[in-house]
Amino acid sequence: MEQIVHKNLTVNGINMHVAELGQGPAAVLFLHGFPELWYSWRHQMVHLSGKGYRTIAPDLRGYGDTDAPPSPTSYTVLHIVGDLVALLDALGLDQVFLVGHDWGAIVAWWFCLLRPDRIKALVNTSVTFQPRNPFVKTIQGYRDVLGDGFYMCRFQEAGKAEEAFASTDTASVIRRFLSGRDPKPPCIPTELSLDILFKSPPPPLPSWLLPEDVDYYATKFDKSGFTGGLNYYRAMDLSWELTGPWTGSVIKVPVKFLIGDMDVTYHFPGVKEYIQSGGLKKYVPLLEEVVVIEGVGHFLNQEIPDLVSQHILDFIAKF
Repeated sequence: MEQIVHKNLTVNGINMHVAELGQGPAAVLFLHGFPELWYSWRHQMVHLSGKGYRTIAPDLRGYGDTDAPPSPTSYTVLHIVGDLVALLDALGLDQVFLVGHDWGAIVAWWFCLLRPDRIKALVNTSVTFQPRNPFVKTIQGYRDVLGDGFYMCRFQEAGKAEEAFASTDTASVIRRFLSGRDPKPPCIPTELSLDILFKSPPPPLPSWLLPEDVDYYATKFDKSGFTGGLNYYRAMDLSWELTGPWTGSVIKVPVKFLIGDMDVTYHFPGVKEYIQSGGLKKYVPLLEEVVVIEGVGHFLNQEIPDLVSQHILDFIAKF
């Protein structure tokens, strides 16, 4: 960890913090989710750099030591993919292996859809590719299936989630998110304030999440706040509007997909069937393998880091 090099680069009109480890000719780009940072990939960076790969993990737009533009309209998938294309250019990389988790997985799918020429292969985790529905905006689609209380819907109003997160200390917010094991899609009835999430004590830390890990996240989010990360959710409908030209497009890079069977995303309505019936394969025709990992939750890259690292290595070593 102490060998990780940190740098700040100007990309796509913002300053981006990037962590790097390794000197190999082949590079792996890791994309984190919410509420996370480059740090979520610390184990994989050490593992893959030790196998001869150059590993790169940025704080995405809105997170950590990367700039956080104030408006939600600055957080569409086009903005985020634009940042990453500019990052590769700044690092002098024509192509990379790509690895994503949570929001980073959504961005990774779109990176492959928009610029497949820059990606050798993708190992994605947790969030399946969801083709654009030309008839229903993204948030309305979630409302129709999961109701107004679904957390993505509750996150739409500026300031409300931030107010709830501020009702407790930042370390408790991080512990609540990363330690949660309930696979049911999180819904908070609209008659309840979001701070109900933090009324009870946070669960005990799992063995894979150390107090110093929580402290690292908390220190960074104390500085940046959570608005940048929340703006990804608030830009979902604008992303839907702007990506109309790619309706019906498919992912044209080789893919391996990992998910835990206790991951909340695996229990979203229809997801298991979508994977098992060939729906994912239809839109990701070069999907080579789906791995459902028993007893593992959402933050699999931190919960079972060695296994995830090995899955990544086994796949990218083919190319």
